[in-house]
Amino acid sequence: MKTTYKFILLFVLAFATSCSEYLDINQSPNDPQASDVTPDLILAGALTSSHRTQARTMNILGNVMMNNWGANVNSFTGGFSEEFSLAIDNNFYSGIFTGLYLNNANFQAIIDFEDNSYSNHKAISKIMKTYYFQYIVDLYGDAPYTEALKGIDNTTPSYDDDQFIYRQLITELDAAIAMIQGANAATVNVGNEDVVFNGSMANWIAFANTIKLRILLRESTKAYGGGDRSLPGDAASAAYLDTQFAALSGSSFVTGDVKINPGYSSDEVAQQNPFYGLFFSNNETTSVSNNFYRGTDYAIEFLKGNLPESTPDPRLGSIYASTDTMGFVGHVQGADGNNSPSELSAIGTGLVKSSSQNGIIMTGAESLLMQAEAQLYTKISGSDVASFNAAIASSLAFHGATGYTPGTIIGLGWAGSNEDKLKAIMRQKWIATNGINAIESYIEYTRTGYPNNIPLALTAQRSDRPKRLLYPSSELTSNASNVPAVSSDQAFATGPFWAQ
Repeated sequence: MKTTYKFILLFVLAFATSCSEYLDINQSPNDPQASDVTPDLILAGALTSSHRTQARTMNILGNVMMNNWGANVNSFTGGFSEEFSLAIDNNFYSGIFTGLYLNNANFQAIIDFEDNSYSNHKAISKIMKTYYFQYIVDLYGDAPYTEALKGIDNTTPSYDDDQFIYRQLITELDAAIAMIQGANAATVNVGNEDVVFNGSMANWIAFANTIKLRILLRESTKAYGGGDRSLPGDAASAAYLDTQFAALSGSSFVTGDVKINPGYSSDEVAQQNPFYGLFFSNNETTSVSNNFYRGTDYAIEFLKGNLPESTPDPRLGSIYASTDTMGFVGHVQGADGNNSPSELSAIGTGLVKSSSQNGIIMTGAESLLMQAEAQLYTKISGSDVASFNAAIASSLAFHGATGYTPGTIIGLGWAGSNEDKLKAIMRQKWIATNGINAIESYIEYTRTGYPNNIPLALTAQRSDRPKRLLYPSSELTSNASNVPAVSSDQAFATGPFWAQ
């Protein structure tokens, strides 16, 4: 939270000179001046550094909390002990809070750049700042917003109400779209410094609409009441959302995976895809970490079709690796080496591919499942079942899988009541984000309670997962007068405003 503008410039310049050079760890600019660091030089580094927090820290948390990943207890002791026991404190995944704020400062530097001819770069930065600020609210609740990202001008920003921040995020997205649509001949073109859409501003508008849809859906359960959206809820929120959904209906949304790749390679460890780097070093042959992460018994048995509401899923062999002699075998979270199979499935090659693989900011399946939910409750136009089926097809394509249909299995396929269909949406989201962006499934579980039959670890000391994380110790130390007091018990009882 005490990031200075000078630090921002040094950080992004070390990474953002060009798509091929931004990861060159040997570059060192000499006394850069703010006026020299134009948005086109900052953008690639800003996009890439923020994705690192999502692909690693956030993704690990989501995968462990949603019972996708366990530990290789045959080689390690104590792996994920805090996560399994749910013993959260102010150091528990604190890198999410600090990482998102640090990297959002880079987007803010672009937004604040004085030359308005970079309006498209500024619009992209507003969209991505919003994308990650939503995660801050979803995982922490109240947070610094209006006074945040000002560097040395304000090192102790006040905390804003989380619902207020949500409203501001919608305003930011509207402003970003307007900036793109208002571009003229004087606007600097966005080129390959855009390592997500390669300068396609139409795609950025579609992504902004998709983020807006995600924001609105998060609040909708609170606003409209129960699963059929007919029970009493928050009338003021419902009125606000009705207006926003109506304005969004008919807009373009992303339908494919939102990828990022600034030129990932195996040349240096720092140049690897950050998710791949969790498992292998740049020689792509050995890694202690790859020997640590393992699939779970629950997820593997579900994908095998051996659990209620499941059917054999061809994505299994992409998400997890078969063992040498036992096939697909998972770790029961919380079990030790004395109570586990002698072989456990590693994370699959459909996820861990190579140092140069694309990063995934959002899967196409996530976007399509959000559309299916909004269409199910007639909040936007379109066919809910078509979006649902397209989401499954998109996930299958990601994994190179075919021959799967959930049919009319309640809670897995498009069948039953609206509540059953919502449950199926969340189950398919759990599968589609497994190993890729599992923090989404965790947050959606907090919002909807689905999938509702995912077991806790054997060593869990709580009856359910936390609804929020605790503010990090670093924030308690540096911004003590502003940080809300939240106890561990409160983290399990109360979440962000939409979960109250």
